[in-house]
Amino acid sequence: MSKKLGALDYHSNGRKGKIEVVATKPCQTAADLSLAYSPGVAEPCLAIQQNPDDAYKYTAKGNLVAVVSNGTAVLGLGNLGALAGKPVMEGKGILFKRFADIDVFDIELNTENPDEIIKACQLLEPTFGGINLEDIKAPECFYIEEELKKTMNIPVFHDDQHGTAIISSAALLNALQLTGKKIGDIRIVVNGAGASANSCAKLAIALGVKPNNMIMCDTKGVIYKGRVEGMNPYKELFAADTPFRTLEEAANGADVLFGLSVKGAFTTEMIRSMAPNPIIFAMANPDPEITPEEAHAVRGDVIIATGRSDYPNQVNNVLGFPFIFRGALDVRATAINEEMKLAAVHALARLAQEEVPDSVSKAYGNEKFSFGPNYIIPKPFDPRVLLHVAPAIAQAAMDTGVARQPIEDMAKYIEQLECSQGRSKEIMRMVINKAKSDPKKVVFPEGDNEKILRATQILVEEGIAQPILVGDRKKIQQKMDDLNLDLEVPIVDPTESEFTEEYAEELYRLRQRKGITSSESSRIMRRKSRTHFGTMMVHKGHADALLGGIDTHYPETIRPALEVLGKQAGLSSVHGLYMMVFKKGVYFLADTTVTIDPTAEELAETAILAAEKVAMLDIEPRIAMLSFSNFGSVDHPQANKVKRAAELVKERAPHLVVEGEMQADTAVVPELLDGFTFSKLKTPANVLIFPDLNSGNICYKLLRRLGGAESIGPILMGMNKPVHVLQRGDDVNDIVNMAAIAVVDAQNP
Repeated sequence: MSKKLGALDYHSNGRKGKIEVVATKPCQTAADLSLAYSPGVAEPCLAIQQNPDDAYKYTAKGNLVAVVSNGTAVLGLGNLGALAGKPVMEGKGILFKRFADIDVFDIELNTENPDEIIKACQLLEPTFGGINLEDIKAPECFYIEEELKKTMNIPVFHDDQHGTAIISSAALLNALQLTGKKIGDIRIVVNGAGASANSCAKLAIALGVKPNNMIMCDTKGVIYKGRVEGMNPYKELFAADTPFRTLEEAANGADVLFGLSVKGAFTTEMIRSMAPNPIIFAMANPDPEITPEEAHAVRGDVIIATGRSDYPNQVNNVLGFPFIFRGALDVRATAINEEMKLAAVHALARLAQEEVPDSVSKAYGNEKFSFGPNYIIPKPFDPRVLLHVAPAIAQAAMDTGVARQPIEDMAKYIEQLECSQGRSKEIMRMVINKAKSDPKKVVFPEGDNEKILRATQILVEEGIAQPILVGDRKKIQQKMDDLNLDLEVPIVDPTESEFTEEYAEELYRLRQRKGITSSESSRIMRRKSRTHFGTMMVHKGHADALLGGIDTHYPETIRPALEVLGKQAGLSSVHGLYMMVFKKGVYFLADTTVTIDPTAEELAETAILAAEKVAMLDIEPRIAMLSFSNFGSVDHPQANKVKRAAELVKERAPHLVVEGEMQADTAVVPELLDGFTFSKLKTPANVLIFPDLNSGNICYKLLRRLGGAESIGPILMGMNKPVHVLQRGDDVNDIVNMAAIAVVDAQNP
């Protein structure tokens, strides 16, 4: 699938667009309704009338930001208009929510009159705790923000200007430190005179760049004192007393080049002419003014940053605006002032100099980061950014008197921020990046299935796995053509494969005393069972893992796997594990798919295997052996079976944190768990072992359908080699997730 079609598919599949409104209070009963609306809602209304600040207490205002745009400067696409810019504003809402848990309404205004935009924002002040101006062209954006900051009592922030300025300024401070240059001595050239360039220049001067060492260029060349053509009051602020008239002249001997312009604006000749240890920020998107490869080819002493994620030192606004608003909202700031912006700059710069934890490296495919020329700014998925920037913003707001609700205990505030970082959305990204560090060959027996083919495209593009498609070659190729997919992956047709006879002979050897004949073995391999064929590929080392079952029944996948690959030596059975991902956490449930009525020994086996799988995903397992009894409260054979299983786990794997028998709510509710002071579980369990298939299967399906959990699985445990089973209702994303798990499984034989 082309990137264009993939993007359109992403936005149109399921619920349209990217955002929704979710209720935070119950509304299930008549009593709920009477509190949510009439007559109960009158009480907070009257309270707010008496004390307007109570709006922050009784409504969502304190965590709600308006992303306001008229679509006149959408990304690098220009004036698309308000409606066409809406996907970008929804996307901004996702980033606010994902990185700082801030709710957003996107508001697209169908006007190019700046005074109408100003009036609309002013009228919206009762609704929102802050306003993020977005994709409004210069110079109107300057005037709009200036007027709103003068007249509104909530923070207003034009991210196109200040976000880029804050992130790039932090990177600049670190680049200067690495090169041994002082900010008061450098000469900096800014190519571009729009919103971002204007703010970058202002912030660099605020950090210590001498105004006459700041040379700004636009499409007509250097902005110098006395220039008339193409000038406006905002450019006039940066008119330098300089003999330079062209970008080429200004770049000669310059220490820093800031590009906020267009692809190719910086030439290799310019880079060659710069001062020793030059610093280049080529921030045009999607294509920078010069690529790192081009710059490094000219000279080896260059430090370069771009706006792209596929190069080191990405200047990404997501490092700024979510956390800036988080800090501002949490102290009910009336504005985002210059001191707060500078606080964000210094917080980001300091963070990049700290040792990078393994969790960040794992999020980027185990790539190692350390402060230096290729790491001068934190990575967007570094969870520490929230914990550094938001408190810095809050403190600066308090120090400058714009905080209406100061934070009394900053250490406690930081702890609260840390607790807000649910791991649910990060679990699969961590697994995917782990898979990408060493992608393995995953065979798909249902190679002609549309969902499999679409998932294959993602797996290849993201480098998660090396897919192998099994099936009728012509049929698969035709399906690819129908779906507009340009896939270069191995297709193995059992009717023509050079290994088919070898596989048939091996299947006969394995199963000849299990009722299979030589001719039947050949028939199975050639036409009857592509799953047998795929598992034989894994058995023979021609693939590393198998993922199947998207259009077959569960036993039709697991049975061939057991016949060909078998279970691990010493195990009584194979077992099924589901990963259940909630907004604020992840739980692992087993056995949910295989063993109907396990013995105590089988339950212990399930628990130990589940712990190994969870640890493989870099999560510390905490195991609860579930029952209807709490630590001997009921003397019944079923409860005693679970109790015995817990004892066996402790004997066989004494390093594991495991408790039982125990009731499900005791295992996951801290207040209930605290009542059992003798328990080895001091925090809630994340691995739940069910006493039988009935309870496990019912529970995971109810959690998935009614509890709002995303289920990932079943993850098959105990096989000799990695085999995992898809469900008939799985979508493309489910397949990608399971393929990533299969790869990680294969990485840990």
